[in-house]
Amino acid sequence: MQIIKDKQIVDDSWSFVADDAELKDGNISVSIARWKKDKQQLLNSSDKIGVRIGPADSVEDIAADLKDIPLIELDFPAFADGRIFSHAWLLRGRYNYQGEIRATGHFMRDQVYYLSRVGVNAFRLENPEDLPVALNALNDFSVSYQKSIH
Repeated sequence: MQIIKDKQIVDDSWSFVADDAELKDGNISVSIARWKKDKQQLLNSSDKIGVRIGPADSVEDIAADLKDIPLIELDFPAFADGRIFSHAWLLRGRYNYQGEIRATGHFMRDQVYYLSRVGVNAFRLENPEDLPVALNALNDFSVSYQKSIH
């Protein structure tokens, strides 16, 4: 599968492992609950481990661990839930997170530009055919009223 990362379409080397699934080899992401439960085992892995955050999760719960997490996935269960935007801003603005912040789930093409302004630098769309349209959306506006997180 392909994603948009740093304004380019690239192959995705990550996979999400559900809480009730067995951990596997390779670059994986897990829920914040699983991270907290299995943190030591995950940190001992030779592969990269990312964390998936939902709207109801708290970024503060993993703030001390951010140096060990190269990928944060912000999961949109519904496109109308804006708490994910706040999570991205907190990661970049308050915690100075330098890793990949990826939007995943049910977000709209119209949200891609605004997500990038709060620190999201990667997008995993449900329909890979929408990648070129979403990539173009990163250039929707040339003038902004407010300062970006970057």
